[in-house]
Amino acid sequence: MAPLPNADLVQNSLQLYRYLLRCCKQLPEENIRQHYRHAIRQSFKVHADEDSPERIQQIIRRAIEDADWVMNK
Repeated sequence: MAPLPNADLVQNSLQLYRYLLRCCKQLPEENIRQHYRHAIRQSFKVHADEDSPERIQQIIRRAIEDADWVMNK
């Protein structure tokens, strides 16, 4: 189960970025939201040079799984 509806519609990095930031809005405490927003931004900076479509899809799947874990924690 995904943290937000339509996780299966995420196809590119911009959609993933927006999806993950929306997930952060649902977290209960402001300091937790700030932590995960910062982590999301840092991850996007680290992976900005990825150009392999397979690797990008792998990152998207993993990020959605991680978001699901965080939201259910």
